[in-house]
Amino acid sequence: MKILIIGGNGTIGKTVVSHFKNDNEVIIAGRTTGDVTVDIADSRSISSMFEKTGKLDAIICIAGEAKWDNFNNLTEEDYYIGLRSKLMGQVNLVRIGQHYLNKKGSITLTTGILADDPVVKTTSAAMVNGGIHSFVQAVALELENEIRVNVVSSGMVENAYEKYKDYFPGHNPIPMPKVVNGYVRSVKGRGNGEVIRLYD
Repeated sequence: MKILIIGGNGTIGKTVVSHFKNDNEVIIAGRTTGDVTVDIADSRSISSMFEKTGKLDAIICIAGEAKWDNFNNLTEEDYYIGLRSKLMGQVNLVRIGQHYLNKKGSITLTTGILADDPVVKTTSAAMVNGGIHSFVQAVALELENEIRVNVVSSGMVENAYEKYKDYFPGHNPIPMPKVVNGYVRSVKGRGNGEVIRLYD
């Protein structure tokens, strides 16, 4: 398979790339480094990326940002960071990317536990994650050419535990092999419109 992994140089992305590159042609996309570069907050940048990659069998997005802060500190513009990047960025990857997928191709987006189990300072991020879950379930009803779309929603991954543990008191870090299997399930399986939750 020819697989594009957006965010392939990140904490989760590196591990996912390492798995898929064993048996597939993997193209890594990043904001500043990679086989191709992309700013998912800019739909023109997304289109330019796909022009370079050509036809694909699978698209995986493990990218997108949102502002974390106390609710009373968040400005309207702070919310737009997550709306433009993680939400509309991933929506546009589906909207544009579907035309670069071979028949029966797949798109896998990424959110996180905050959609279902938010913690303090994550109002914006939780809102964005929940929106993506609803989007995936709805758009799966309309994609043509037997294209599937799913989203992997993980708890705090073990490779980021030290960085984020103070935000997630009492949360169990999710083992990286389990996280990788979420993406494998989306790409290699037949599920469509699924929110693949990896929370325990």
